[in-house]
Amino acid sequence: MTTVVTTAVLTQPRPAVASSATILPAAPTSAPTVASSATTLPAAPISAPAFGEKLSVPAGHFRIAVEAGLRPVDIRTQERRNAAGAIHGALALAPLDALERLTPGSDEALRTATADARWLIISDDGDDAEWLAWHLRARGVTNAVFLAGGHEALLRHQLNGVIADGELAMIADHQQ
Repeated sequence: MTTVVTTAVLTQPRPAVASSATILPAAPTSAPTVASSATTLPAAPISAPAFGEKLSVPAGHFRIAVEAGLRPVDIRTQERRNAAGAIHGALALAPLDALERLTPGSDEALRTATADARWLIISDDGDDAEWLAWHLRARGVTNAVFLAGGHEALLRHQLNGVIADGELAMIADHQQ
């Protein structure tokens, strides 16, 4: 069986859609992409049109983002963490629970889930993390971003999280 994949490229924005209640703006065009054998990644960080702020962090900037105060949140399944490895220093949440756990004021919210929380959401390939970042922003968590390419991109960059000096000392103490 042969599978045919076609791609359409819009050269002009779609026209605005009108209804009796509201007029919606034309859909934004997306950033150009760079093809890879594993996945297609945006060539530039994706921006949220409503805020004009970056919505994604390139995997190569992971350490810089964490040092700047973003808190990594691993939303891969436990099975994927077991198979591919944990992300050092990341908060690990079940993918189906992550939206409620990171939303301020929800019944299941973490104590650190606030409107100004700076979450760096990481999934396997970045797709689920992008979805979660958009939904968190819609719920008022305006500093939520996702790691472009996800854990797979971290591995391609030979990164696996960040361990603080205090954590290294604690690990060393337990090995003695």
